[in-house]
Amino acid sequence: MADRHVRVESLIKELVAAFIQHEANADPLITVTRAETAPDYRRITIFFTTIPDDREADAMIFLKRCGSELRGYIKKKSNLKIIPFIEFSVDYGERHRQDIDEIAREIERQDKK
Repeated sequence: MADRHVRVESLIKELVAAFIQHEANADPLITVTRAETAPDYRRITIFFTTIPDDREADAMIFLKRCGSELRGYIKKKSNLKIIPFIEFSVDYGERHRQDIDEIAREIERQDKK
């Protein structure tokens, strides 16, 4: 059962990323980082980040506005029996990881001086 969850999450993550690439502007750049599916497959949360960082609200507006189109795209491109309701969330964990990586690079640069 866990394997099926992983496959469904991966499939939907790829389809959402393809939809965003095709439909969204390049400003801000929206990156799908992960997906989490409910046990009954009726809901899925798509986590994303943006470049630049301060454009997350704009990306959220776009994603919510295109929600029904996105569900139709997933229905057309997959053979899933249940097309889940899609929720979106900013991936703050990924954002924090990027911040920590930047701090580590700065410390490395200072050590080399």
